[in-house]
Amino acid sequence: FSTAKVRPTLMVLPPSNEELQQGNATLVCLANKGFPSDWSLAWKVDGISGGSWEESRGLRSTLRLSADQWMKVGSVTCEATQGSQTLVSETLRRDQCSQD
Repeated sequence: FSTAKVRPTLMVLPPSNEELQQGNATLVCLANKGFPSDWSLAWKVDGISGGSWEESRGLRSTLRLSADQWMKVGSVTCEATQGSQTLVSETLRRDQCSQD
């Protein structure tokens, strides 16, 4: 039995083009199975924490923006925090997403 904590990995999924055409943008942050129960997920938009995201449920957190907001965003970051410490983060840059 090892007491060493394995850092979870995070993945941020961008909104779909179909959803953007409807005026909405939902981003999902997924944590892997090694996500410790005493950690929580939080979002930053362009490096600023806050915004209205749905409460993290275990391994998944959802950030809801309007399509207009999303088009003005440079990047979104999902962070795994424990207490006041940010231990893992994953950033999605909007210009990396295909806008067909």
